[in-house]
Amino acid sequence: MVILGIDPGYAIVGYGIIRTERGRYVPLEHGAVVTKAGQDFNRRLEIVYDGIAEVLQKWRPEAVSIEKLFFQNNQKTAIGVAEARGVILLAAQKARVPVFEYTPLQVKLAVTGYGQAQKPQVMEMTRRLLCLKEVPKPDDTADALAMAICHGQAAGSSLRQAMLRRR
Repeated sequence: MVILGIDPGYAIVGYGIIRTERGRYVPLEHGAVVTKAGQDFNRRLEIVYDGIAEVLQKWRPEAVSIEKLFFQNNQKTAIGVAEARGVILLAAQKARVPVFEYTPLQVKLAVTGYGQAQKPQVMEMTRRLLCLKEVPKPDDTADALAMAICHGQAAGSSLRQAMLRRR
């Protein structure tokens, strides 16, 4: 299964493509869609949409794994991230790729086995699980790869398989 993991944002959108093979993860590509501060916000959303649409077209993943948003203290930032997330979801919908959402707790559990793991622990385990020489930069890219791993773990579970059969 080819999975696109996405760490949503409007300044930096991290993405990571992995393939699951018999319980192992093979990294295919990772990177970030970056927009410039001070740029018209609508243009930033367009750049995010176009960048993710391009990745979807190139790799044709079977699933998109994206972080569920929670209310943050800074409402302006939260709204901007939600709007960027909306164009990401639109790109996935137009590509006809199912989207699966996971909380930070679910990602931590899937990658490290510990729901209270700190960010450096998650990043290091992501590196190890993907047999990478170093943790991908920027951090948003490593987070996106962790999102993809999370779906790889969940997609292989008997509960997830039962849910998919009901669709």
